[in-house]
Amino acid sequence: MVGGGQLARMTHQAGIPLGIQFKLLSDGPRDSAALVAADVVVGDYRDLETLRAFARGCDVVTFDHEHVPTEHLRALQADGVVVRPGPDALVHAQDKGVMRARLTAIGVPCPRHRIVTGPADVTAFAAEGDGYPVVLKTVRGGYDGKGVWVVRGEQEAAEPFRAGVPVLAEEKVDFVRELAANVVRSPHGQAVAYPVVESVQVGGVCDTVIAPAPGLDPERSAHAQDLALRIAAELGVTGHLAVELFETTDGRVLVNELAMRPHNSGHWTQDGSVTSQFENHLRAVLDLPLGDPRPRAPWTVMANVLGGDYPDMYFGYLHCMARDPGLKIHMYGKDVKPGRKVGHVNVAGDDLADVRDRARHAADYLRGTIQE
Repeated sequence: MVGGGQLARMTHQAGIPLGIQFKLLSDGPRDSAALVAADVVVGDYRDLETLRAFARGCDVVTFDHEHVPTEHLRALQADGVVVRPGPDALVHAQDKGVMRARLTAIGVPCPRHRIVTGPADVTAFAAEGDGYPVVLKTVRGGYDGKGVWVVRGEQEAAEPFRAGVPVLAEEKVDFVRELAANVVRSPHGQAVAYPVVESVQVGGVCDTVIAPAPGLDPERSAHAQDLALRIAAELGVTGHLAVELFETTDGRVLVNELAMRPHNSGHWTQDGSVTSQFENHLRAVLDLPLGDPRPRAPWTVMANVLGGDYPDMYFGYLHCMARDPGLKIHMYGKDVKPGRKVGHVNVAGDDLADVRDRARHAADYLRGTIQE
């Protein structure tokens, strides 16, 4: 797996019962996954020769992020390396302009959008619709709210162009909430779909995920799952695909973003489903039969633990574990820094309000924002 973050760490964990030998290309020896994997190569994923050396002897290469240059992945394929997902699919998660063009071409509902060339062009795009505000995104490299701006006028629209990369303009969607449809597809076309979840964002960062999305019409839920499965098939995805969605005020479901790797909106599956997103991603990239995605309980809530002013996790464990024996804590081995994702908690049960309160309490206590 290329990338040494928490997604690689949890994917490695899922592979242990299956006896999968896991090799990691990590930015540094203290990265989250590098702390637990036995076979770690420290190197720069942007360097082709480093990638080539890393890939030697691997049955398959997969990723915990989308940032490996597309041309490097094509070079690996030309060398005979099995890359999953392949570059022809992964480019749609790497480049938002490519994604929007392809999804529109295959009839997938998306926000109104266009590549823009400068602030004046942003104003022209705004005038074509309902005016400002407009959402601007750098086409490559953004995540967790980075590389995304909501601009309310031409003056504010200058900032995104300073990076010197193409900028995508999108209408600011009037939505009720954000949803996510997670699916997994294998090379021979087997696919499974997890329940559609509600994803609550705070400051552009995922805060809470509720599985399944409460109050979601069954027909709309099935439509979102079908949409994600169709996207996976049309783009030739192998592995896990997260389709982030807007549920709009006028009753539509629009695609916001794609991720072709395990995803924050699927962390609940570790404790809340028969087979986790991490295990199914491994099964898919190794072309093994996929596992059952069904939930184990009526409700599962995942809450992210963000770094705060409370580095003593041991004391936090004492409180949270004693207070709630059904709580599942997943920490990433990261240094605690304000606002940084350092872990998450999962709680499953029959009563949504109870499950949500328990997850929120544990995440807040571990962060240090509450003390009781």
